[in-house]
Amino acid sequence: MDQIFHQRRYLIPFRAVLLPQIFTDVLVIGAGVAGMRSALSAAEEGADENTDVIIASKGVLKDSSTYWAQGGIAAVMDKADSFESHIDDTMIAGAGLCDRNAVAHIVEQAPQRIEECIKWGLPFDKSAKTNQTALAREGGHSHRRILHADGDGTGKAFALTLYDKILEHDSIRLFDDCFVLDLITDKDNQVCLGAITHHPKYGLQVIWAGATILASGGCGHLYRESTNPQTVTGDGIAAAYRAGAKLQDMSFVQFHPTTLYIAGAARSLISEAVRGEGAHLLDKDGYRFMQDYDERGELAPRDVVAKSIIKQIQKTNATSVYLDVRHLGREFLQRFPGITKQLHAFDINPLKDLIPVHPSAHYMVGGIHTDLSGRTSLTGLYACGEVAATGFHGANRLASNSLLEGLVMGAEAGKTALEMMEKRTIKPPVKIISDIRISERSNLDIDDVRSSLRSIMWRHVSIERDGQTLNEVQKSINFWAQYSLDKIFDDRRGWETQNMLTLGSLVTQAARWREESRGTHQRLDCPESKDDFQVHDLWQIGSETPELNKV
Repeated sequence: MDQIFHQRRYLIPFRAVLLPQIFTDVLVIGAGVAGMRSALSAAEEGADENTDVIIASKGVLKDSSTYWAQGGIAAVMDKADSFESHIDDTMIAGAGLCDRNAVAHIVEQAPQRIEECIKWGLPFDKSAKTNQTALAREGGHSHRRILHADGDGTGKAFALTLYDKILEHDSIRLFDDCFVLDLITDKDNQVCLGAITHHPKYGLQVIWAGATILASGGCGHLYRESTNPQTVTGDGIAAAYRAGAKLQDMSFVQFHPTTLYIAGAARSLISEAVRGEGAHLLDKDGYRFMQDYDERGELAPRDVVAKSIIKQIQKTNATSVYLDVRHLGREFLQRFPGITKQLHAFDINPLKDLIPVHPSAHYMVGGIHTDLSGRTSLTGLYACGEVAATGFHGANRLASNSLLEGLVMGAEAGKTALEMMEKRTIKPPVKIISDIRISERSNLDIDDVRSSLRSIMWRHVSIERDGQTLNEVQKSINFWAQYSLDKIFDDRRGWETQNMLTLGSLVTQAARWREESRGTHQRLDCPESKDDFQVHDLWQIGSETPELNKV
């Protein structure tokens, strides 16, 4: 019997055991836009070889960040616009850390991928005047190039369209409610061979795969204030790190400037497109303050707006600022039906009332380092979408570029992953060995650890940071990790918390290293950007200092 030595994984609740096993050509982890598009690409490009594809989704369709995306997707679809303009806008928003080749690669494929989705039935909104696809403008964009569907329901339209397309393929199997605990590597930790998964009904299983594509999204739930679904706990990034893949630019977490701020309620996103359509930002005294911070006002990139809101809240000793859409009239109700419904649930009438807003964690700009074909540093492992870092977003994502990246890079990763088909060598049955020693330390309450972690990340590792405080945060996380990462859990809550501790430590470590202010964050003790830090920082397990790639 062959044996695969599964070295030092925190999550696997066994020592050596023969688990139920499934074999596939391509395993896709995640069912958002990037995951579903990569599955379609692998199935269609590998149709002649009858390529088998499995999508392992942590929850169901509604649990993905894609499903809840409001703003839209950016693409050059107007003759008055140009690729060069979209590239320049992206580069400016990225604050000196965008890789121009990556930006051009993704931006120039946008129209092709959009037309493809239209053929598949994606119902983009049309202009009442021209009956052509409607184009909106958002912060940081110099042209109207944002396509949307059902007003503010673009993500849902993408999710349903791609899901329907997947159902047409007999070669794609969708495993809902399938939690991926860890990736499997060969004995030298050089090749990814699949993943260990858990399903509430079927328990632990091994999915062996010729190629594995991570498209599991970001880690927004790492922060107390977050726009992300509760399922977004960074499981894919943490698993890739434990398996030995390189991570990039982990200090850059984007905070959406405008989320509905109601005490005791979940933070609901108020789309960037609202400001794009003319909404004003007011402080508690009714003063329109954005011009004081940036000449672009409410149309400045979201990092600028988020930082400005935080400063104005501090200046006025308030808990929030306000979006004013009253002057937009009933057009607002028609353009943003989903947001209108959310507001009415809290007895806010946008035609008469101001909307209280505050920044919240929204998007992981950093992630698993990949090339422009989706390859990671670990053979057989690919990544696309928010979980990945291609250099497209730099230090700050431009509005509505996320669905675009997922769509383009999903197609790339699915196609590229087929290169592993001839290299598949695993034959059943296979025993998994996981060397986890029984912990001799006492237990911490896992829910308390999770709550404390999210709170400290929000207070000290969010928009405003300070070197000394980051050092203290690192010590706190290390303490919690010491008593939590050595434990063997048999439930998702425990596994998620271990993943969150891993990522909290990595984000903090990268934030401590980056002694400058750039993009998504402001270092209070290092207020300026520095040329020495115009680099991508790559982190790998076992290394205390990053590998640096010059931009």
